[in-house]
Amino acid sequence: MPTSGTPNDQPSLAATGIPGLDTVLQGGFRPNRLYLVEGVPGSGKTTLSMQFLQEGARLGEPVLYITLSETREELEEVAQSHGWTLDGINIRELVPSESALNPEEQYTMFHPADVELSETTKMILADVERIKPSRVVFDSLSELRLLAGNPLRYRRQILALKQFFAGRKCSVILLDDLTSSDRDLQVQSIAHGVVLLEQLNPEYGAERRRLRVVKFRGVRFRGGYHDYTILRGGLEVFPRLVAAESRRDQVLRRLSSGLEPLDRLLGGGIEQGTSTIIAGPPGTGKSTLAAQFAAAAAARGENAAMFIFDESRNTLLTRAAGLGVDLKTHVDSGRVTVQQIDPAELSPGEFAHAVRRAAVDQQAAIVIIDSLNGYLAAMPDEKFLVIQLHEMLTFLGQCGVATLMVGAQTGLIGMNMSSPVDASYLADAVVLLRYFEHRGEIHQALSVVKKRGGAHERTIREFSLKNGRIQIGDALNGFRGVLSGIPTFEGQGEQLANKGGK
Repeated sequence: MPTSGTPNDQPSLAATGIPGLDTVLQGGFRPNRLYLVEGVPGSGKTTLSMQFLQEGARLGEPVLYITLSETREELEEVAQSHGWTLDGINIRELVPSESALNPEEQYTMFHPADVELSETTKMILADVERIKPSRVVFDSLSELRLLAGNPLRYRRQILALKQFFAGRKCSVILLDDLTSSDRDLQVQSIAHGVVLLEQLNPEYGAERRRLRVVKFRGVRFRGGYHDYTILRGGLEVFPRLVAAESRRDQVLRRLSSGLEPLDRLLGGGIEQGTSTIIAGPPGTGKSTLAAQFAAAAAARGENAAMFIFDESRNTLLTRAAGLGVDLKTHVDSGRVTVQQIDPAELSPGEFAHAVRRAAVDQQAAIVIIDSLNGYLAAMPDEKFLVIQLHEMLTFLGQCGVATLMVGAQTGLIGMNMSSPVDASYLADAVVLLRYFEHRGEIHQALSVVKKRGGAHERTIREFSLKNGRIQIGDALNGFRGVLSGIPTFEGQGEQLANKGGK
């Protein structure tokens, strides 16, 4: 991508009215240029272009919408669905009238393209000369392609329009619905910038949309795909997370869990700017431990953000309260935010944007993702999940956020435990929970198997959730093979007393 000029060389920008898209474009469209917005029907081209014109009207600029495909009434319905009005937007409707169906109105001496294209062009130029707009939207090229009749005439017409608008200090957006069987790259070559809108239809769940800037001359735009949604109020674009943009030096400190035995296992707690995975089979208390970290942070006056995929918000708060973790009080005070994620409805880009907001806008000290299994369901391709997760963890680390990830493993007892996605190599610390059997009872064990950048306790402790509290017992020194699920007791007396810790 070409490098942009210095700030003093940059002209004033034509903001699109879509903050996320302006971020991708490094501020918006460069004025007095011609741009192409491509996308299949339903991808949001009309909505994007109307937001572009709404922003111009808000700034007091004269703007013009030229439509060859939709009537004014249809455009008004689109505006009403978003809570907008068309006040301040000049609309030139060039949709053929019903009289065109009358046989007496059919051309006999001239080819229809010769007459219709000439008349259409004449009306467009007259409106531009009269209104002198600073922003113009042309909807759409498909109709102009039909009016032109052949590719040569169409290309010449596009070049003529570009030259016409270039001398009138006008920012122009051409819309193309990609319905032509032969994709014409001529417009892409002459446009100053090209934005491609895509609509994906997964086998399950709502449709997902993403955009990509194909070209943008003279600007170091943010490349790659960026997810977006169409809501009441217009497009909301979620720029792809780029961790390199958030690098800064800072003093990092340890964050306590509020459980002294757990802090000892972790060598004093978890560090800011690091990531920790709490892994184990279902029901071992992974989510409860994560909630304990959030409650402890809130008790210190810090903010925490929880993103839960696998259970409802109410279930989480109720279960935590039953174990002595007063999460609800901190949620009500705003210190802890709990966002329930539906992976069938939320795109990976939108989720990454929500995490970024928690770190930057809410200044969260701890971010919890519960669980990686639900995150995988939102991003079926594991290869790209790991890449995006790596970028997200790097971003959070550079923001000084401690990240906790819950990972549910398949299986209950034994060494053959596996995870649907192995992110342990990305994490700075791994807390492992395990079931094991002893004298006809199922018990739980807790250990820290990995901790970068600091010493930690390497013992395996008994762990339980009962009597309304989290209990971390003494080290299981008298057992061999706890992690296998069926240990051998080599000590003396009875060691499993669930003593010690909170």
